Amino acid sequence: MASRKQKRKQSPAPSQTMPRWMLAAGGSLLLILVLGSLVTADWYYAMPADTKVTYVGANTCIKCHEKEHAEWAGSDHDLAMDLATDETVLADFNNAELPHHDLTSKMFRRDGKFMINTEGPDGQMHDYEIKYVFGVHPLQQYMVEMEPPTPGSPPGSIGRVQVLRESWDTVLKKWFYLSPPDVKEKLAVDDPLHWTGRTQNWNHYCADCHSTNLQKNFDLATNSYHTTFTDIDVNCETCHGPGSAHVELANATSLFWDRNLGYGLRKLKGDSTEAQLTQVETCGTCHSRRQVICPSYQLGDNYYDQYNNELIAPQTYYCDGQIMEEDYVYGSFLQSKMFHKGIRCTDCHDPHTTKLKFEGNLLCTSCHQHPAGKYDTPAHHFHKTGSTGTSCVECHMPETTYMEVDPRRDHSIRIPRPDLSVELGTPNACTKCHLDKADLPREEHPDVTRYDQWLALARAGDEDVKAGLAGVDRWALDAVNQWYGDTSKIPKEEHYAHKLSRAWSNEPTAGEGLVEMVRDTKLPGIVRASGMMYLANYLNEDSVQAALRFMSDEDPQVRIAAIETLRDVPPLSPNLQAKVLDALLIRLNDEDRSVRTAAAWSLANEDSRALELRGESEAFVKALSEAMDAIQRDNDQPASHLSMGVLYERMGKIPEAEKAYRTAIRLDPGFTGPRSNLVTLLQQRQDSEEQQMRQLVIQGQRPAAEAMAEDLGKRAVEIARLRIEELRNIERDVSQQPNFAPLQYQYGSALYMAAKHTSPETAEPFFNEAFDAYKKAKELDPNNAQYALMYVLISQYLERWDEADQAIANLMELVPNNPEFMQLKREIDARVSPRQQQQRQR
Repeated sequence: MASRKQKRKQSPAPSQTMPRWMLAAGGSLLLILVLGSLVTADWYYAMPADTKVTYVGANTCIKCHEKEHAEWAGSDHDLAMDLATDETVLADFNNAELPHHDLTSKMFRRDGKFMINTEGPDGQMHDYEIKYVFGVHPLQQYMVEMEPPTPGSPPGSIGRVQVLRESWDTVLKKWFYLSPPDVKEKLAVDDPLHWTGRTQNWNHYCADCHSTNLQKNFDLATNSYHTTFTDIDVNCETCHGPGSAHVELANATSLFWDRNLGYGLRKLKGDSTEAQLTQVETCGTCHSRRQVICPSYQLGDNYYDQYNNELIAPQTYYCDGQIMEEDYVYGSFLQSKMFHKGIRCTDCHDPHTTKLKFEGNLLCTSCHQHPAGKYDTPAHHFHKTGSTGTSCVECHMPETTYMEVDPRRDHSIRIPRPDLSVELGTPNACTKCHLDKADLPREEHPDVTRYDQWLALARAGDEDVKAGLAGVDRWALDAVNQWYGDTSKIPKEEHYAHKLSRAWSNEPTAGEGLVEMVRDTKLPGIVRASGMMYLANYLNEDSVQAALRFMSDEDPQVRIAAIETLRDVPPLSPNLQAKVLDALLIRLNDEDRSVRTAAAWSLANEDSRALELRGESEAFVKALSEAMDAIQRDNDQPASHLSMGVLYERMGKIPEAEKAYRTAIRLDPGFTGPRSNLVTLLQQRQDSEEQQMRQLVIQGQRPAAEAMAEDLGKRAVEIARLRIEELRNIERDVSQQPNFAPLQYQYGSALYMAAKHTSPETAEPFFNEAFDAYKKAKELDPNNAQYALMYVLISQYLERWDEADQAIANLMELVPNNPEFMQLKREIDARVSPRQQQQRQR
């Protein structure tokens, strides 16, 4: 089977490689041109295939492409970002006020500038100048340059810019406060979600997709930005790629085509598979949830050379792949039949105006017209003509509202499945339109009107809302059965939603279903890769063998997921371990950069000598360098330095890891994670040096031992301080997300460590709180074996034998034949049985 890039490189038709006028003129004209003029014959002397392309700016493009520029002007891409001027600012700055929580922000003009008086990072009210605007419909946001670029920065540099939460509804013409999703209380000034916090930083979170050729230029030493761009908005080269080679060809005396570089731009048009993939991936570079692998683009790069997109996970999608949080289109469109049949973005959207090409159902029936009128009739949709139910997109692309006022459609373009809603609690378009039939606690939630809002309450555990929605789901299923006959009697394969749902619930038998998902090549690649991702929780020899087979899959998403699944496999047979290593080594030379970097991560803890013996040392160094470049690209983020620390630890470079963790803490003292890792490193060094000190005492070298004791004392104080600081961070996180099982588990571990490293008289409260946290983690995720094990161990440690007895029984149900757990059960039984006998005697 040809690989994805090989498919891209298949020879295109001549009409896609040479100007059409040449083909029309025939070979004789071409011969005359070639023989008759050396001036026009230099097309043969091609530009080097590895020519580095650079950005030239939109003004250069306009000279030849006035029509396209005129269409683009005023589009959402044109208005993605701009300077705050009388022409661009849409909001009311005529002494307007916006009360929110316990303060009131005021918007006004001063000396021709747009100003806001609002809460600053110190908790006090300050005046800030609005420097930039974001977007135009259905809302506009406003930005403040909190810190200017330092002297000596590149020309046109921008310093640290923050995005305000005070936003303008361009439809209703009013100010509103844009709260973070699911957060309604007032944000503390040190909260990362506060407008002055990390998550509202334009330089990192927004700028990439709102401007062209964004260079973040963060200076770690001074903690300052010097950000630049070629164009302030989403312009020509955002989509077509850097234009230097294209301009050079246009200005040359050639035939304006190069046998190596074509037209010197991304290939976005044509009937080839390459053109379809390239176009969808080009839009996906911004319209996706993704991790940046390579911050710069060169001709020949595809999406997976630059990015790694998020898979179907419970924090973003429902288990059937419908959008829950924003996926920005790409992740859902990859699931659609449209994508797999060759449909691309510009089949529905004009590439320059960004508007839909047709209004209403004509957008769909312009293609779906066989036979005439088949779909746009009651025979298909079973709804009264002119009603909402006759709209194709209402049924097949339902909306979810984000950012309070911005409804966006699900681009997985699926058939409504109320049967899955009844079985799994997933949404369906029928219930969305017929909420009037739902028995919902509307008086308790007077501000809740939309289906996505009710779904959020159901996910949060509101049983009344769940019951109300479930009633309409069953009604919708009954309607479908009336239209098509009893669908439950139709034999059909189990939907992958059931398999993912079981995996998300950590059901012990879910692994077999995940293997089936990965093997089913009829499923979209993003679905198969998601199955592979969760297979990491069900590794045994059979599932490892399955993952190995798909490490060379055609789809890079599946290859990456297979690599990450096998990154830290449990001890297996030496033969299977060797197969895993060999498969990872092969992927170091993968055609896609994101796959190579994933392989480098997995191999970072391998002995360099072993890599040399297999002849892959050079490939490893190159792929590891690419992985480090990807991390360094976000060196303004504490998470980036946390990742770098973990990578250094895998490589055995402990001093470098420690430095990375300390940098993460310095960048954001409130960031949870790096302190825990740093404490582990420091504690390991502490334990080792304490043993060395004892040896010095035994050897009679007391001065050296005393000097070492002083250092050990200082480090012990630092370790204690770091533990307390991390515990406070986790307590804050738990208070914000009390029903998130992984966080409760992390909280329990932090409390347990605090108890273990404090005096006996102060340890008991920590142990008791740790018990409660571990217990809640297990209750929130009852099928997670790790949570169940820790609940057993804390119960045993605290000698809470009734809880320990029940906990070990639950653990044995999850993992029935584990020898270590069986031994643990025997130990608990030995303590429980005498107590039960004593109770019976009483």
